[in-house]
Amino acid sequence: FKSIRESSGPDALAFFSSARVTNEENYLMQKFARAVIGTNNVDHCARLCHASTVAGLAISFGSGAMTNSIEELERSDVVLITGSNTSENHPVISTFIKRGVQSGRTKLIVVDPRRIDLVDHGALWLRQRPGTDVAWINGMMHVIVQEDLYDKEYVAARTEGFEAVKQVVAAYTPERVEMITGIPKEDLIAAARLYARAPAASIVYAMGITQHTCGTDNVKSIANLAMLCGNVGIESGGVNPLRGQNNVQGACDMGALPNVYSGYQAVTVPELREKMAQTWGVKRLPENVGLTMLEAMAAAARGEVKGLFIMGENPMVSEPDIHHVEQELKALDFLVVQDIFLTETARLAHVVLPSACFAEKDGTFTNTERRVQLVRKAVEPPGRARADWEILCDIARRMDYPMSYPNAEAVFDEMASLTPSYAGMDYGRLAVEGLQWPCPSKDHPGTKFLHREKFARGKGLFAPIQWTSPAESPSEEYPFILTTGRVLYHYHTGSMTRRSDGLNEICPECWVEIHPRDADALGIHDGEMVEVSTRRGRIEVKASVGPMTDERTIFIPFHFWEAAANRLTIAAVDPVAKIPEFKVCAARVEKLKPRCVG
Repeated sequence: FKSIRESSGPDALAFFSSARVTNEENYLMQKFARAVIGTNNVDHCARLCHASTVAGLAISFGSGAMTNSIEELERSDVVLITGSNTSENHPVISTFIKRGVQSGRTKLIVVDPRRIDLVDHGALWLRQRPGTDVAWINGMMHVIVQEDLYDKEYVAARTEGFEAVKQVVAAYTPERVEMITGIPKEDLIAAARLYARAPAASIVYAMGITQHTCGTDNVKSIANLAMLCGNVGIESGGVNPLRGQNNVQGACDMGALPNVYSGYQAVTVPELREKMAQTWGVKRLPENVGLTMLEAMAAAARGEVKGLFIMGENPMVSEPDIHHVEQELKALDFLVVQDIFLTETARLAHVVLPSACFAEKDGTFTNTERRVQLVRKAVEPPGRARADWEILCDIARRMDYPMSYPNAEAVFDEMASLTPSYAGMDYGRLAVEGLQWPCPSKDHPGTKFLHREKFARGKGLFAPIQWTSPAESPSEEYPFILTTGRVLYHYHTGSMTRRSDGLNEICPECWVEIHPRDADALGIHDGEMVEVSTRRGRIEVKASVGPMTDERTIFIPFHFWEAAANRLTIAAVDPVAKIPEFKVCAARVEKLKPRCVG
């Protein structure tokens, strides 16, 4: 690292932090990049899942986090779930929603291109074409405004920009929305009325909304809909993005992002840079916004980023267009991977640093409802594995920077002293019960739901959004829409769950969901091997024929390295959040011909 910094400058190095490690370790990784190396080139996997949430909700509300609490979902009058297969991806949270439905209090609206489990619990199911979310959200707002169902007093007192949105949604009639999305106009109207008339309605979403080239616009559209009906700043309402990993929220909060320090304090603000520099004991900190994950990888291919330090990430499975990812990683002069297993990415590294897992160290995680929770060391780490924060401190000291702490608690205390939303937290309070930020003082109880009296930015901001088509649409050569996601039995890149014999017995291999009529047309039977290809690559998978997907739409889970869905996905990104479009690309499905063995 010293050699690269001296020969090519600090920005020739980049750092990937992790949503799997503790808050303390994410805080130290971004401190290491900024104070030890002198670069803002630090990012983590939120770039691939919820970067558009952070950007979109920050613009609309002033805070890019889940507004309400998990337990409130059970008492919502209406829950609108979109872009989230909650039963499989967040099964504990789904139980709160199901209990609300079973009690008779909660009406459930599901908007999803797949027939997920929650459809069977819903009052309404709107099956949209992938990539058309802005259109159906604008369509619901069109109905609500036309039928005078919106909360005029709330809009007038607590928001700004409504008239511009009103003008835009006027063009999104139910008839036009049906043409764009495939949602029958009667269902759209029914959903709009049900949502608007609810005393407290919650919107729940995940990566089916965020992982698009228009992901930030999707999020802002959802914020528009919630504000239109006065559903932000009330109990059991709100806009509630579900984080995909145990510490995505915490990694964002800790500043493992190229543009902010912990607590979303902008690196471009001189006063904030000075505050951080003084506490960290350095003369100055970099002023420029750093590179995102995908930008750093592209810079590696160009020879501009020469060294990369990856902690707890596996881009060889998680990033789009894996063929190019492999080329980018191999172009580096020096790759260091710090992880608990020898992942597909670690196999390409020049140095692998074995780290301890969550049960082998102390620290904190911040879950999807902004709740900071304490974890305690239960067992000793195996072999030479060590806590990530200890490894980071050792490297920093070898680079002549005095980064030393007696324990993880001391790291947390330093972070909290610099981070207003965490200022009232310490290990003593967290040992009793987790606290939800913002918690600005030691006597503050934490915040159950956000924006009670006013938005973090003052007034909520309506944003006029026009629907735009995805980066890649079906064609004669590639007639299917491919969308990707997760399943119940495996987790993310499979680096942990695919080492579990029990889970592999239940879910041993990859598959592609295809509608029966499409399968018949292609002569494909359930269980047969097929080839799925896009303009980026091809994989061989087993066909799962059934009604889960609509005609001309296919679904592939991305956990399986040997049939990696991300060999197929497109690297087009949202211009604001720089998040890839994992949920829509054009694909072809072909029956595999028998191979001759001779």
